[in-house]
Amino acid sequence: MDDPKFFLDPRGSHDPRAELHATVRSFFSTAPADTSAGTKSPICRFIARYTWLKDRLSIDEAKLPTSGCEEFEDLIEQIKPESATLIFPTSFVNSPASMYGHTLLTIETATKSKLLSYAINYSALTSGAAFAPFYIAKGLLGGYPGYFSILPYYAKLQEYSDVNDRDIWEYPLTLDRQEVLRLVMHTYEMENIYSDYKFFSENCSYDLLFLIEAARPSAQLTNRFGSWVIPLDTIREVGECGLLSEPIYRPSKSTKVSYLIGSLPPPRRREALDVALGRRSAREVLDQQLDHETKIRVSDLAIEYLQYKYTKGDLAKAEYLPRFLSTLEARSGLGAADEWRYSIPPPPRPDGGHRSNRLAFRVGTTDGAAFQELRVRPAYHALLDHGAGYKPGSQIVFCDLVARYFPERRSLRLEGIDLIDIVSIAPRDQYFKHLSWKVHTGFLRPGLDPDRDHLVYGLRPAVGLGHQTRALGLSYLMLDTDLQVGGALRKSYSVGGGLSAGLHREIRPWWRAQATASYLRYPWGDTSQRFAARFEQNFTVRTNFGLSLAIERRADREESRVETQAGGSAFF
Repeated sequence: MDDPKFFLDPRGSHDPRAELHATVRSFFSTAPADTSAGTKSPICRFIARYTWLKDRLSIDEAKLPTSGCEEFEDLIEQIKPESATLIFPTSFVNSPASMYGHTLLTIETATKSKLLSYAINYSALTSGAAFAPFYIAKGLLGGYPGYFSILPYYAKLQEYSDVNDRDIWEYPLTLDRQEVLRLVMHTYEMENIYSDYKFFSENCSYDLLFLIEAARPSAQLTNRFGSWVIPLDTIREVGECGLLSEPIYRPSKSTKVSYLIGSLPPPRRREALDVALGRRSAREVLDQQLDHETKIRVSDLAIEYLQYKYTKGDLAKAEYLPRFLSTLEARSGLGAADEWRYSIPPPPRPDGGHRSNRLAFRVGTTDGAAFQELRVRPAYHALLDHGAGYKPGSQIVFCDLVARYFPERRSLRLEGIDLIDIVSIAPRDQYFKHLSWKVHTGFLRPGLDPDRDHLVYGLRPAVGLGHQTRALGLSYLMLDTDLQVGGALRKSYSVGGGLSAGLHREIRPWWRAQATASYLRYPWGDTSQRFAARFEQNFTVRTNFGLSLAIERRADREESRVETQAGGSAFF
C-alpha cells in the first residue's frame, strides 16, 4: 500500500506493531472527526480492522466513544451482500489495456440478479495520458495511482467500449456470507486510497487478490506471484486454492451474431444483412416462402446485428431506432424461439488453457551449422501454441529471449529478444469489416552477412486483411513497414517495406500448422532486398507441453540460408 492515508502511524507502512498500537488508540480517541472535511471516524475508516480487533482483543464497546459505523451499516443494508463472483472479460487484442483480459469482482445481493449486483474494480487513474510511449513507461514504472471502485455491474459493463467483442466468464467464489462481508469491509476501507498501479505486477488482477485474502486469509494468494502477473494466472491460482465454482459463460454480442450467421445458409445471411442495413424491410424478407425456423433466425440475426452496430457507434439513433422497431415488430409475429436453438456452446474455459510462461529447447541447423537453442518467454500466447482457452487468430508475446549454442564453434550467442510480438488476424466478411494487423519490436539479426551479424533494434508494424475458410483456415495479406537501427548496419539504419502473407490452420485440436512468407525492400539507409518463407507445426502432447518442427528459407541479395528446427516447449 502506497497511500500514506491508509496508515495511522508514520511508520505504519513498514512497522506493523506501531500501526497496531496507533489503530487501537484511535478507536478510544474522543477527538471528533472533521466531517466537514470528509474525514470519517477511525472505526468507519478502518471498519475491517475494527471488526477483527474487537473480536481478537475482546474490546468492550461500551468504553468506546462510538461503537459502530452508521454509514457502513447503511451501505450493507443497501447492498445486502450474499455471495461474490470473479469476473473475467476475455482478451481484446485491439486495446492495449485489455489485451490480457481483465478481472473484477461482483457482490451478489438478495435480488439474485447479476446485472443488479455490485462490481468491485481496481484500475489506474490515467487522466492526462496522451503520448503512448509515455503512457506505457509510466504504467510500467508505477507512475499512475490505482483505486478501487464500487459500481452497479450493469454500469461497469457499459464502461467497456469493447464489451460487444469480449466474451465474459463468471466464476462464483466459494465464500460464505461472513467472508463476503469481510471482503466488502476491506473494500470500504480502501475508498479514496491509492496504490501505485503497475501494468505487469500490481495491476487490476493482482490487487483484487488482497480483497479475496481479506475474506479468507488462509488463501495467501499474493505470495504466489513475482514480478509478472497476468489475469488468467490469478484465476488459476484462486481456483487452486479451492475458491472457484463452475464458471458461467456469457457470449459477447459479436459471438451471438457469428453463431446466428453460422446457423444460416449464405442467401439467408445476405437477407438478414439487407434488413439490418435498411436495404430491405423485415416484412418483405419474411413474406417469402421460407420455413418458420428460418424466418426466426433471419429476423433474430438482423436484430442482433442492428444492436451490435448501434452500440459500436456505427449507426445513429435516428437511423437505428425505426429500423430496429420495425424488425422487432415483424419478429414478434413469429412467436418465441425454442431455447435450445440459441444455446451457444461455450468454448474451452480460459483457465484451462496453457500457462503463460514458456521455456523451449530446440536443436537445428542453419546454413549447415548445427545449433542448440533455448527460448525463455514470460508471456503469453503464440499462434501455434495450444489454442484452448485463447482467442483464435491472436498472438501476444512479450520479452521472448533466444540464445543459441554452436557446438562446432563452441560459441554461445544471444540470437534475439522479441520485446513485443503481437498479431491479430481478424477474419473479414459481410458482417465484420475487421482489419488485421501485427507489430514486432525488439533486437534481431538483420541479415545473412556474418561480418555484420550482430543485434540491431527493429520496429515492424503491418496492417492488412484476414480471411477464413474451412479448407485453409485463417489467411492474411498485410502491408509491412520496417525500421532497423544499429551499428551492425553499414549506414546505421535501414528503412523499407513490403508484403507479408500467411496461412494458419488448426488441423486437429492438438495439431496446428502455419506457413508465412514476406518480401521487403529497403531503399533508404542500408539498402537491401529480403525474402523469407517459413513453415512450422506444433503438436500438443499435453496442455502445458508441445513439440514443434520448422523449416525456413531466407534470402538477402544473392545469398540464401535454410534453417531447420525441432524441439519441445513447456509452459509453467
